[in-house]
Amino acid sequence: MADTIRVTVWNEYRHEKRNEAIGKLYPEGMHGAIAKHLAAQPGFEVRTATLDEPEHGLTEEVLNSTDVLTWWGHIAHGEVKDEIVARVKKRVLAGMGLIVLHSAHFSKIFGSLMGSTCNLKWREIAEKERLWVVSPGHPIAAGIGPYFELPHTEMYGELFDIPEPDELVFISWFEGGEVFRSGCCFHRQAGKIFYFRPGHETYPIYYDENVLRVITNAVRWAKPAGGPGPDFGNPDPLEDIKPRE
Repeated sequence: MADTIRVTVWNEYRHEKRNEAIGKLYPEGMHGAIAKHLAAQPGFEVRTATLDEPEHGLTEEVLNSTDVLTWWGHIAHGEVKDEIVARVKKRVLAGMGLIVLHSAHFSKIFGSLMGSTCNLKWREIAEKERLWVVSPGHPIAAGIGPYFELPHTEMYGELFDIPEPDELVFISWFEGGEVFRSGCCFHRQAGKIFYFRPGHETYPIYYDENVLRVITNAVRWAKPAGGPGPDFGNPDPLEDIKPRE
C-alpha cells in the first residue's frame, strides 16, 4: 500500500537482558513495547533491530526499506560501528526520518547529525516530570493537552548542548526545579529528525499513553516527504551562454 510507513525500531537491548527488574518491566525489550504500539496503528509496517544482530540489524537492505528509524541507546554507544553510523546518516540525509529517544542524545548518529557534544545535566531520583506543549499546532503534539506528566522519571536539565532546534514542541519541568528542551525537531538535507527526552529504562515510560502518542505522531511527521533530494556537483548551464570576450 502506497501510504504505508515502514518503521524500524532500534534498541541496543542491553539493560533488559542484564537487569532482572528491567527485564520484567520490558520482557520483550523497550523496542518490543514501542514496536507493539506502532504496529497497532493504521498504515504502519513495523520491524525491530538490535545492537547484537549482524550489522546491528541495520543492513543496507533494511535501511533502504525503512521510512523512519527510531533509536534508543545508553550503555553501548561506543559499540555501534562507525560504518553503520555512516550508513544510517547517509539514509537520513537522503530523506529517512530519525526519532532519537532519551539517552540516545549521546548516540554516535545523533552527535554526528548535530555536530555538537549533545551533553546535558542529569539526576536519577524518581522525580516528577511535566512536559509542556510549546507548539500546540505542531503535528507531533496532536491529541496532547496543554501538558502531560510522568510521575517518576530521570531528570535531564539545561544546558542541552545541541544546535538551536528548527522547531521546539515540548519543554519539560522537573520536580527538582530544572527545565529541558525535550521535544526538538531538526532538518538535515532531505531528512527530518526528532529528539524526544522521556524513556529512562527503569520506569514504564514506553507504556505511557501520551509518550506513545508522541512517538506515533513523530513517525508520521518524520516520514520522507517524497520531494527531490539534494543536487550537488558541476551541472551544465540550463541556458545557452554567449562566450565572453
